[in-house]
Amino acid sequence: MDEAEWIEFRRAMKEEWKRLWRERIDDKVKAEGIANRDFDMLFLDKGTVIFASRDAKIPGLREILEMWAPPDMHYVLPPDPRVGGWRKFIKTELRKIVESRRRFDYQERRNKRKSQQLKKGGRGWLHTT
Repeated sequence: MDEAEWIEFRRAMKEEWKRLWRERIDDKVKAEGIANRDFDMLFLDKGTVIFASRDAKIPGLREILEMWAPPDMHYVLPPDPRVGGWRKFIKTELRKIVESRRRFDYQERRNKRKSQQLKKGGRGWLHTT
């Protein structure tokens, strides 16, 4: 499977995923959502609980994509946000560099500033005579 076919397959799978969530049956008594038909691409059968208020594992599109992905296309999927993706990497690693540089620049500017002229020659507003 080449990259163009994989992109088209992913697009079809995402449409199927959206259809699953749009056409689900909401059971308000049990507070759960149920698949209304078979979704072969998503490995879900009719009547499968797709979400519930308690003790139900919600199917993840990422895991399904990893099952379908060819072995040489591992770079196509971004890192899992629960493990830590690009955003977490930026927050934890790159921000340290930026913040330390920013702090250094601030301290440097603060030291370079000339102090302003004091009001009343440094005596302040209250005068005692």
